[in-house]
Amino acid sequence: MEKLNPRDVKILNSKKGLQALLSDESVSIQKAIKSVSYIKNLKRLQKELIKMHEEVIEKNQQVIVIFEGRDAAGKGGAIRRMTERINPRHFRIVALPKPTEEERTQWYFQRYINKFPQAGEIVFFDRSWYNRAVVEPVNGFCTEAEYNRFMSNVNDFERMITDSGIKLVKIYMSISKEEQAKRFEEIKSNPLKQWKITPVDEKAQELWDEYTKYKTVMFEKTHTDYAPWKIIKANKKTFARVNAIKYLLSRIPYDKNRNV
Repeated sequence: MEKLNPRDVKILNSKKGLQALLSDESVSIQKAIKSVSYIKNLKRLQKELIKMHEEVIEKNQQVIVIFEGRDAAGKGGAIRRMTERINPRHFRIVALPKPTEEERTQWYFQRYINKFPQAGEIVFFDRSWYNRAVVEPVNGFCTEAEYNRFMSNVNDFERMITDSGIKLVKIYMSISKEEQAKRFEEIKSNPLKQWKITPVDEKAQELWDEYTKYKTVMFEKTHTDYAPWKIIKANKKTFARVNAIKYLLSRIPYDKNRNV
């Protein structure tokens, strides 16, 4: 058995440590230690999120956080960890369905603009206008002309957003093909999660290379100084969630010494 250092012993002797160790017969000591360490780290970061959010509210700031990534990459899970402790009256999570017939006749960005934050609010987009950069062309949901028009306009659109004073944070959750396949199987076998699988998801594995091609172009064309992309390795969910929160905190200035 691997020798434990004093810090590990302290973790295991805590209430959370004992719960992690005793809750599942298959959990090893090292897994229990990692689990408790993750929970403590997450709680610490969530306190920082509260500080940051309170400052956004007080200063009437507007913040947009975009989450993109392949299907089953963990976008929703990361958003939930970001938002579960902050003031629910001053944030929204937006996950738009496919456009209605009326929305199809509108300017492409319009239905996203309609969801932009008010003063003192953060809006989290679980997928965004970047559907047109990857998902839509891969699955034939837009024409080549529509795709090219979007790619020509999106940087100017985001320049207008940031020039208006809105803070824009773009996060891409990146997983491997093998990890995606594994997560799809887990979702399919869980009656409480089966609703998550869509026809688009069903084709994601066979269209993997097409997604990669369009994703690469997206990064090349839309990574700018005023609206950069942050790519987060997401094969390990806990690692990805922690790093997503750290990145958001790094992008929104706030007083780290304020009390919560």
